[in-house]
Amino acid sequence: MWRLWLLFDPRRTLIALFTFLFGLALVIHFILLSTDRFNWLEGPKAKPPVAAPK
Repeated sequence: MWRLWLLFDPRRTLIALFTFLFGLALVIHFILLSTDRFNWLEGPKAKPPVAAPK
C-alpha cells in the first residue's frame, strides 16, 4: 500500500477526493430539493382536491 503513495501525491489526491465528494453531496442535495417529498425548504406543495366520482 505504501508504494501506491509513491505514485500519487497524498495532498493532491486527498484534495481531489474531498472536492469530488463535496460536488457529489451538492448534486444529491439539489436533486432532493427538486422533489416534492424531500424539499425541506418549501415543504410539500398543496395539491388541488380531487372530486369523488359519482
